[in-house]
Amino acid sequence: MKKFSHTNDQGKARMVDVSEKQPVVRMASAQGKIRLQPETCQLIGDNLIKKGDVLSIAEVAGIQAAKQTSNLIPLCHPLLLDQILVEAKLTTEGVLVNATVRCVGRTGVEMEALTAVQVALLTVYDMCKAVDHQMEIYDVLLLEKTKKPI
Repeated sequence: MKKFSHTNDQGKARMVDVSEKQPVVRMASAQGKIRLQPETCQLIGDNLIKKGDVLSIAEVAGIQAAKQTSNLIPLCHPLLLDQILVEAKLTTEGVLVNATVRCVGRTGVEMEALTAVQVALLTVYDMCKAVDHQMEIYDVLLLEKTKKPI
């Protein structure tokens, strides 16, 4: 049976030592959705949500969140991120958010991609909560992660 890497021999939480690992090019992409009422989708599409441009603000929030991941998740390593792409797209059912994060590092960036998606979706929720009381965040998942030698 595989052992958790984030616990010591006594079962206590610890940050994994990655100092001996060679830096490689790492990429992760994630996706998530928020279901909205048709009227809310129309307001977003017409840019009539009182708090502002929902999709653009959600994208910026996702970028900011990816950069803060190690401050939010206790055992994540702080990483120097080279690229963060967040796209929030209006669909007939709500908003679809995709995030891709890249860096050269010793540990993966999947938590950064997932954090970007979650915070972008929460931003949509926050901006639309005055007009939609039935929103639902769902299907948040890691789509891909890769590592390639430099």
